[in-house]
Amino acid sequence: MATNGKIIGGSFIIDELDASRVATPEDFSEEQRMIGDTTRDFIEGEVLPNDEHIEKLDYELTVKLMRKAGELGLLGADVPEAFGGLGLDKISSTLINETLAKASSFALSIGAHVGIGTLPIVFFGTTEQKDNYLPKLATGELIAAYCLTEPTSGSDALGAKTTARLSDDGQHYILNGSKLYITNAGFADVFIVYAKVNGTDFSAFIVEKGTPGFTLGPEEKKMGIKGSSTRPLFFEDAHVPARNLLGEVGKGHLIAFNILNIGRFKLAAGCVGAGKEAIELSSRYANTRQQFNSPIAKFPLIGKKLAEMNIMTYVMESMVYRTAGLFDEALQHLDYTAPDAGTQSAKAIAEYALECSINKVFASEALSFIADEGVQIHGGYGFIQEYKIERIYRDSRINRIFEGTNEINRLLIPGTLVKKALKGELPLLQKVQALQRELLSIVPVQTFDGVLAEEVHLLAMAKNIFLMVGGIAVQKYQMALEKEQEVLANLADIMIQVFASESALLRTRKLIAKSGEAKAANAIDMTQAFIRESFAIVEARAREALSTMETGDTLRTQLSVLKKLTRMNPFDTVAVKRRIAARVIQGEKYIV
Repeated sequence: MATNGKIIGGSFIIDELDASRVATPEDFSEEQRMIGDTTRDFIEGEVLPNDEHIEKLDYELTVKLMRKAGELGLLGADVPEAFGGLGLDKISSTLINETLAKASSFALSIGAHVGIGTLPIVFFGTTEQKDNYLPKLATGELIAAYCLTEPTSGSDALGAKTTARLSDDGQHYILNGSKLYITNAGFADVFIVYAKVNGTDFSAFIVEKGTPGFTLGPEEKKMGIKGSSTRPLFFEDAHVPARNLLGEVGKGHLIAFNILNIGRFKLAAGCVGAGKEAIELSSRYANTRQQFNSPIAKFPLIGKKLAEMNIMTYVMESMVYRTAGLFDEALQHLDYTAPDAGTQSAKAIAEYALECSINKVFASEALSFIADEGVQIHGGYGFIQEYKIERIYRDSRINRIFEGTNEINRLLIPGTLVKKALKGELPLLQKVQALQRELLSIVPVQTFDGVLAEEVHLLAMAKNIFLMVGGIAVQKYQMALEKEQEVLANLADIMIQVFASESALLRTRKLIAKSGEAKAANAIDMTQAFIRESFAIVEARAREALSTMETGDTLRTQLSVLKKLTRMNPFDTVAVKRRIAARVIQGEKYIV
């Protein structure tokens, strides 16, 4: 569904999209590939040789390397040219983010700086604030941190206890309270801090290091990402200049939640890069590790793991760049110097909040699976710190907590969709009603002709299943639906699988149109295997949700309808995954 050529957020669940509208890695321009190469050269030439020191939390080294990244333009990709940055498209900044992932903790330090640290000023700062901070943030002269979480408020961000009071002379806001788990805290110069003005109005502030009354606590001892700084902050009558209020009093939620949306998307991009590295490490190891007089790569169960790791990475990558393309379209005409730039930004980012949550949940869980399988392929060596797969495994765990837990994001996904429908932005309820009339008729036996034809059908049926189950949920619970978290989570999982399947399918169809079926053979195999297994997840989640909502004859009738929608021809996934595995093992890397 598109309005004035723009794709409406969440419309994927009710509409078909032309493959030509989807951004994919195969569309990278020469300039974008050069940016990726520059990032890769910097990581391999400057960061990885210092990896051991970074992991020991060497502040000075991290800041030095961040400034080198700034000299190369890697910190200024999302900063407009008018304020000293490169003002690159979102595909380019996403590629930088993905490529940085190989730098482990250092990638997190940069990610927190360029994303949730700098973007609040890019999108919501005044012209004066942008002029003052952005040129220095783009070069790394200043390092940024984002400060939202508190000891008593994590997912419930609006439950923050930190307060701000305007001084009697109107020159300062006086902050009191604390923040917890702040990335880059140990060496940051600029902190985006959220506090409630007069204890009620949630607002954002730019706080500089050295502000009287502002102090740091000790470094946290963490399970992973050990080379990144994570410290608490304390404010005791900290006087912040009134001009450093970011946005409007009481409108901090617009900044916090929209920046979190971007953070979720950028986190998913990092998961893509980590997934690729895990495949490379694991396939190389599998080719060299001998057991029973044979490389373990020749064992089908090891090949199956590598194939599934490759499939999940392909799907992740397809989702991430599809979403980057959506943001490019939404933000390409934004005037960052305009007085209403913040309002424009909030609207553009919020449009795809649902897709950002989907990316975050799927990618963080996919990487957890990939890292776990990577350790398993390495066997006992995977448990030893000398092998990097051990660190990838530890570091990946935080992704399911960062930027809003996956549980919270699962609640947001269907909740956001329903809100868009109630606002009239999506004809969701009309689609539900039309489907309910259609389901009364008998679904004819389907025949499929051509590559991926059945996958197209299965995707359409998955969307119908969501509309069926979602329609029943809304009718049964109405406004109380938000309390039925298990049902919402099942609906979210169906939406996640639909977006994931469609992203892979559209990318593969675009690849076939460009290069032909022969060159797209691996992509076709991965898409077929993923959609079949994804469809089984959709059926299972729908069955569980229906069984939660109904009983007796009503439930039996609904399950009968579900059975009609889930007819699927037998498919040999073993043979397909063996073909994928052979390609990965031969290339010793992620293979499209």
